Amino acid sequence: MPKMKTHKSAAKRYKVTATGKIVRRKAGIGHLLQNKSGSRKRRIFKTISISDSHFKLISKELPYKKYAR
Repeated sequence: MPKMKTHKSAAKRYKVTATGKIVRRKAGIGHLLQNKSGSRKRRIFKTISISDSHFKLISKELPYKKYAR
């Protein structure tokens, strides 16, 4: 049987915590930061856990997610 391959773009976008949760960055921090308020920028720079509905989909793309990358 061939080995399963990790989806490389998913491996770059998502990180797995020690407890097995998958976290991601928020959108909107790439550019145009000058006209965004400080509180909005502070909110955007944090990472959040993915939703339960996306957990199964992203887990398929990361078959070897046993430890934090």
